Amino acid sequence: MDESEVKINAISNTDGRELFIARVFDAPRELVWKVWTTPEHVMQWWGPKGFTSPFCSIDLRVGGSYLYCMRSPEGQDFWSTGSYREIVPMERIVATDSFADEKGNVVPASYYGMSVDWPLQMLVTVMFEEQDGKTKFTLKYPNIEGISETDLADMKQGWNESLDKLAGYLGKL
Repeated sequence: MDESEVKINAISNTDGRELFIARVFDAPRELVWKVWTTPEHVMQWWGPKGFTSPFCSIDLRVGGSYLYCMRSPEGQDFWSTGSYREIVPMERIVATDSFADEKGNVVPASYYGMSVDWPLQMLVTVMFEEQDGKTKFTLKYPNIEGISETDLADMKQGWNESLDKLAGYLGKL
């Protein structure tokens, strides 16, 4: 197995629920950062297997926001938005994460037919670490409350499929 395909996933139920995913991408940190933070790159890999990304806007600054759209194979659009709380270039991004409508207004997950117990807003941290010319990438949602085990497993699967696509896209650059 190539290092870029190594997956380390853990769900912890210590002090609240947490989603943690780490990968090592066979690409320099600067490239992984660029592909994560530039709309035209994000649109090439965002979303689980079979999904496309017809729209992405990113205002990468503390207080700025993002708006992403992913389209299912059946043609349903799912929008997400958030605001940036912390940005350390090439190292870390902390942002909120919510479902949204096409105008960027936060909506409950039930808007897309998902559980009414899903939090309206979550906090996500992504980290980029240099590792011998490769990039150790870490994604963490700490203290996720209100998400069922099934929804959490679906969230984990969706992220892993998106990161699979990201690894494939990095391999082409």
